[in-house]
Amino acid sequence: MAREEPSSSAPGPSELPPPAGGGGSGGETPRGRRRRAPGDPLLIVCGCFSVVTAATALLCVAVNVLSAVQSFRFHGGDIFGGVFRCYAVVISLFVCVLETEWGFIIKFCKVLEYWPARGMLQIFVAVITKAYPNVDRSDLILLQDIASYLLLACGLIYVISGVLCLGVLKRSRQKKAISRGQAAKDLEELEKRREELEALLLAERCSDFRLGFC
Repeated sequence: MAREEPSSSAPGPSELPPPAGGGGSGGETPRGRRRRAPGDPLLIVCGCFSVVTAATALLCVAVNVLSAVQSFRFHGGDIFGGVFRCYAVVISLFVCVLETEWGFIIKFCKVLEYWPARGMLQIFVAVITKAYPNVDRSDLILLQDIASYLLLACGLIYVISGVLCLGVLKRSRQKKAISRGQAAKDLEELEKRREELEALLLAERCSDFRLGFC
């Protein structure tokens, strides 16, 4: 009878805590109830437009590289035309990298964070891609026209959108999305840690329950 006293004070199966996942209607965890929030439509549209602009800038790079090769190899070695096209290649590459919104570039070119300035740069690249037609190939001239007019349209859209303060709105929503994502990540880590602690507590209580019968 003396050996039965510890077992009477030990917690019974009904007193043990429920599993971390829970059961029934009240056992849902916040992670199970939480749904992924839909993306911001403005950020999605801006991301797609950045991809289109970057692709257009790459087309300008290709066109200007071909034009530079044509200038150096033909037309009696047009040095000035070739150097002009080399500058166009460098600036077009810069426009393409700028569309990635790389923090290093934005840090040293704060003015290009604003859409009107970015649009003016794109219009400048479109003009120098179209200007100084020193090639005779009709297919290359057609590519110059396509690339320059596409980038010109992208630049005009940037300028108009910047005047309408869409760039400021986009940066504000982007900061909120980053903060929301970081908060969700921190909450998920806390929930994971809580489930681990509950599992350890459950294992410890089960161990004490078994020792109570010994």
